[in-house]
Amino acid sequence: MKRVLITGGAGFLGSHLCDRFIKEGYHVIAMDNLITGDIRNIEHLFHLPNFEFYHHDVSKFIHVPGELDYILHFASPASPIDYLKIPIQTLKVGSLGIHNCLGLARVKNARVLIASTSEVYGDPAVHPQNEDYWGNVNPVGPRGVYDEAKRFQEAMTMAYHTFHGLETRIVRIFNTYGPRMRLNDGRVLPAFIGQALRGEDLTVFGDGSQTRSFCYVDDLIEGIYRLLLSDYAYPVNIGNPNEITIREFGEEIIKLTGTTQKLVVKPLPTDDPKQRRPDITRAKEILGWEPKVSREEGLRITYEYFKSLPEEELFKAAHHREFVKK
Repeated sequence: MKRVLITGGAGFLGSHLCDRFIKEGYHVIAMDNLITGDIRNIEHLFHLPNFEFYHHDVSKFIHVPGELDYILHFASPASPIDYLKIPIQTLKVGSLGIHNCLGLARVKNARVLIASTSEVYGDPAVHPQNEDYWGNVNPVGPRGVYDEAKRFQEAMTMAYHTFHGLETRIVRIFNTYGPRMRLNDGRVLPAFIGQALRGEDLTVFGDGSQTRSFCYVDDLIEGIYRLLLSDYAYPVNIGNPNEITIREFGEEIIKLTGTTQKLVVKPLPTDDPKQRRPDITRAKEILGWEPKVSREEGLRITYEYFKSLPEEELFKAAHHREFVKK
């Protein structure tokens, strides 16, 4: 039985990856410090003999006994609220965290796949964004801690690949949604649905003309799985190229939820990207991958999930474990 370590395993994407690798017959080791992850996302796996959970911060030294075939580094805060509340931890998990994972991979002779992001493109001057575009990022802006952590993570991973000959894979993830998203994490989809369920007006930042491209989580996990098992070491965009404006998206959520609330406009946050759409040519050619789930179907499933949450979840502010400032 092959063994895989998934950092950030109790998070939104990490927990879905745990499910997928269990389904594929792997022994799965999930590691998470629960700063933004939630143990409830993986508690259904705890009874399985081929699942383990390590409550640990990947930014500190990591050791996993026994053989390891794969390491997937998905530990990272990943929402606008996170960047502002835990900026140092965001930087550390993308620098110290990836260094620890790569070091462990060398010892275990394991293949590493890292979760990068469309945010490496910043507020792009190229549209749609392909993997050869180097980006337009403000390193000292409020979003810089996330963008630059991910860019550094890519550079560190490629250094280990070229210098040490380590087998590495890099996925650049575009906007993804689905069950287990944190309702109050500041991202547009859970924010809109949460506001609709609470009977609040839906907040649109800027004039709503900025665009996003939303990929359903099952499609994303399939792309990541194929990339891990491929022979391609350079970055690959995984996302849905079906682009929509934020205003149009808000109107879709109003229709989906049946809320009588309206869209209200607030100023656009600093360095918020105006456009976001992946060029997935490389994923199609190398992985034979493209998204299958329509936004209508994916949103319906996601809305049903959010509706099933306890009422107190609706009114709970985004939570981060307390850290000493250092």
